[in-house]
Amino acid sequence: MRIDNPTRAVFAAFCLVTGCLSRPGLDQQTFVFAPTARSAPVGAAGGRALGIRSLRVAAPFEGRAFVYRTGEFAYKRDPYAAFMVSPGDGLGPAISGWWRAAGGFREVVDGGSALKANTLVEIQVRELYGDFRPPETPAAVLNLRFVFFDAPNGVPGKVLLEREYLRRVALKTRTAGAVIEGWNEALAQILESSMLDFGRLETNAP
Repeated sequence: MRIDNPTRAVFAAFCLVTGCLSRPGLDQQTFVFAPTARSAPVGAAGGRALGIRSLRVAAPFEGRAFVYRTGEFAYKRDPYAAFMVSPGDGLGPAISGWWRAAGGFREVVDGGSALKANTLVEIQVRELYGDFRPPETPAAVLNLRFVFFDAPNGVPGKVLLEREYLRRVALKTRTAGAVIEGWNEALAQILESSMLDFGRLETNAP
């Protein structure tokens, strides 16, 4: 496809701002969350049936376009790299699938299932961006906050665990593909830590 001069100029300016993030071409790439499944850590909550009550993404990061941080208060959206669906729609199934594959909970219940969860979690995505402020050490940044509730009747009651997890994963290359790879690794680390923390809580419960 022929790219006219104005489009080339916009792309060149974007590259200058992001530190010349390399890309294989000018066609838009689309990506999905797919964190690598791991075995449940010791002490996981094997007696719990878990359901995601809500998942919210902070406004700056809720769109489909990848977001890169280029300064202390400066962010840019990548016109050539995007999520296949919005992060709010893509993260829920990815998180449920990871927890289910890890096997740390007795069940991981999807919305609309006849199975009833006795534990609910609310998830907030506070940060989701590629950090290109340090040119030599770019990173994928993911910050999630979890609130787990006891829900014996399917209604959230007592707060069991409230915790925030921040992960920075160094990028192998300055590409959008490396950014999503970093996010997926960060997500797997966070989910593993959250399961371990919840399992410890269960183990120490009276």
